[in-house]
Amino acid sequence: MDVEVVIRPYRDEDERGWLVCRVLSFLDSAFFDDVRQTKEHYEHYAIELVADRGGEIIGLIDAECEELPGTVCEERSGIGGMIWHLAVHPEHQRQGVATKLLRDAERLAKARGVVRFEAWTRDDPGTRAWYESMGFEFVYSYLHVYVELDEGLRDLFPITSDHLRPVKVFAHYVGDDRDGMRSRFSRVHDDALYELRFE
Repeated sequence: MDVEVVIRPYRDEDERGWLVCRVLSFLDSAFFDDVRQTKEHYEHYAIELVADRGGEIIGLIDAECEELPGTVCEERSGIGGMIWHLAVHPEHQRQGVATKLLRDAERLAKARGVVRFEAWTRDDPGTRAWYESMGFEFVYSYLHVYVELDEGLRDLFPITSDHLRPVKVFAHYVGDDRDGMRSRFSRVHDDALYELRFE
């Protein structure tokens, strides 16, 4: 018998299942190494929902909501909510779970006067296509650049005066020579902001 998926508020006892679901859902994505050991808490009101299937957390969404424009999201018109996490366990993807989570979060956000969601994502074509199919529009992007030792790291960031030796660097690139960054470093991701304006 198929067990129904229930979208419900996150509870403290869900933390381990939330973390496992997030890690597994990101495993085959450009965010594969963005691993958390604890679920964060938010400064502002947050919509925190999980998709529960027979006691197993198979999906999640966290959206932190503003009371004043520009306090959580980009300074654009209207009160926004930032989707910090949206994930579905790989065994339950492409079954409408993410859509249900998003639509429930949108309904709760509207009730608080939020008029739009923002979400950041990297260059996973399937993820971007899903956001666009849900009505999100691309706003802008910049690059996430990982610099390794064999890519000239020590020339860029030499040993410090107190003998600190960088062995790996994660950097944001906001310049105009994106192709140059991609040809110079082996791991470069486009990090894109998307916005959904509610109807």
